[in-house]
Amino acid sequence: MFRLMNFKAAVKRGLLMLVVMMAALGGVANMQPAHAEYADVVINNYSDAAGMRPAIFPHWFHRIRFACKVCHADLGFKFKAGGNEINMVKIIDGQYCGACHNGNIAWSVENCDLCHSGKPGTPTQVHESTINSLVVPTGTPANSLSQQPPLTQPQKK
Repeated sequence: MFRLMNFKAAVKRGLLMLVVMMAALGGVANMQPAHAEYADVVINNYSDAAGMRPAIFPHWFHRIRFACKVCHADLGFKFKAGGNEINMVKIIDGQYCGACHNGNIAWSVENCDLCHSGKPGTPTQVHESTINSLVVPTGTPANSLSQQPPLTQPQKK
C-alpha cells in the first residue's frame, strides 16, 4: 500500500511539473520587453533656483505600497509631472509629501539628501525608472555639483 501511495504522489507531482513547464514555455513565446509601469519623477520646479539638487520621487516604490487614490485623490497630486506647485513650505505644513514625510510615518524633512539627490539641471518630468543615472553618487561633494553643466532634455521615444 505504501508503494502505491508514493507512486500516486509521484504521478501527481509529475503532472504538476508538466503543467508548470508547459505554462512557462507558453509564456516564453509571448514575452514582451520589460518596462516600468510607474517611473521615477524628478521634481525641479524650484530646486535649482534655491541652490538645491532636484528631488527624485521613486513612484514605483510608493506605488507598491499604496493605491493610486492615496496620493492622487486624498493628497491632491495631479497626474502630471510638474502639475503641482510643491515647495518645502507646503511639505513642512503637511501638504503633498509632508502628509507622510513627517517623522512619524516616514522620515521627516530634516533629511534633505534623501529626496534632494538628483543631478542639477535635470528637468521636472517622468524618467522611465532611470533613478541610477539621475541620482548623485554618495560622497560627491556638494560644491562640485554646481560646477557640472546642466543636463540636456532627454529624447522622446
